[in-house]
Amino acid sequence: MCSFILRPWQLTDAEPIAAAANNPSIAANLRNVFPSPYTLADAEWFVGDCIAQGEARQLMRTIVIDGTAAGSISISVKDDVYEKSAELGYWLAEKYWSKGIMTKAVRLICREAFDRFDILRVFAEPFAENVGSRQVLEKAGFTCEGIMRNGVYKNGRAQSYCMYALLREELE
Repeated sequence: MCSFILRPWQLTDAEPIAAAANNPSIAANLRNVFPSPYTLADAEWFVGDCIAQGEARQLMRTIVIDGTAAGSISISVKDDVYEKSAELGYWLAEKYWSKGIMTKAVRLICREAFDRFDILRVFAEPFAENVGSRQVLEKAGFTCEGIMRNGVYKNGRAQSYCMYALLREELE
């Protein structure tokens, strides 16, 4: 496994993130808010927004490998009846897939979220066909709680997605 760190975003991360994120294979597995193609302007907006939002109800981190921003991972605390839950989201530059980086990053950010926020669970909703992401979550201790059949519409077709969750007491 490559060594990496998770750190808060810096404005200088925009250029390497734009290069890493401009990949249809990444965008295909994320919500439509993630643009494809992914431009430098998209990265500058995203990084600036992460910095501006602060950390009162979220953790927004870049995954830094060999001194360069190579991906994103975040946890956002929900509200209303979901106030004890937080949503996990992530992506990583394709050249670092299948190296164990994301599984370890998920464990690290979940530990930080449970330490910092008054939450009972962290959940993630990968597309059912995204086997790699599902394996990351399972290796990080998450449980698949169900499959929402035809629950999302992406790239002109209905797809299923999964509900994965990690409870506070399950954190390794």
